[in-house]
Amino acid sequence: MRIRKKKWVAPYIENEDRYIIKRADQINKTKDKLYVEIGMGMGDFITKSASLNPDILYIGLEKEATCVAKAAIKASEYDLDNLGIIFDGADNIEAYFDHNVDRIYLHFSDPWPKKAHAKRRLTYHTFLAKYKQVLKADGEIIFKTDNAGLFEFSIIEFLNNGFTLLEISVDYHRESKDDIMTAYESKFVELSKPIYFARLKNKV
Repeated sequence: MRIRKKKWVAPYIENEDRYIIKRADQINKTKDKLYVEIGMGMGDFITKSASLNPDILYIGLEKEATCVAKAAIKASEYDLDNLGIIFDGADNIEAYFDHNVDRIYLHFSDPWPKKAHAKRRLTYHTFLAKYKQVLKADGEIIFKTDNAGLFEFSIIEFLNNGFTLLEISVDYHRESKDDIMTAYESKFVELSKPIYFARLKNKV
C-alpha cells in the first residue's frame, strides 16, 4: 500500500505516546494473550478486534506512516487500553518480541508476484524464521489472501519451515462469516472474490 504523505503525520507520530510503541519495553505485559498483526493498514481489523477482546493485547506493525497515524487515531476514538502500534515492518519484528506472541495475523500481504521478488513476500522462509523467534511454542499464524499464487507458495513455505497446518480454505467466506474483516477483505467479499485462509501452528 502506497499512500500520499501528509505534513501532519510525522509530528503526530513523534508526539503520540499512548498507542505508538517505540521500544520493546513499552509493550503492555498485563494482558492474558498477545496477538500481532503484520501490515495492519489503517487499523480497521485490529481496533475492532481489540474493542471486542479486552483481555487480549493487540499490536499492529505497519511501515506506512499515514496508516500508523490513522490507526492510532482510531484507537483513541475507541479509547482502547489493549492496543499498541509499531511503526516498523516484519523484517525487524524480533526487536520487539521474544517467544511471547500467541498469534500472528498476516492479512492480504503484498503478493510480490514476480519470482525475482519472492524474498519480499511476508511468507518467505526468512520471514518465517523470524516469526518462530517471536511466537510461543504453541503460537499460531492466521493467514489470509485473495491471491491464489501467493497462497500456494505460502502453504509450501509454511510446511517446509516448521509449521503445522490446522485449517485451510480456498473460499473462506462461504464457510465462515463471523470474522472481523479488514478493509480489503470487505471489498473482496462484496465482489464475491474468494478468500484463501490458513491457520497454522508453530511446530517446535
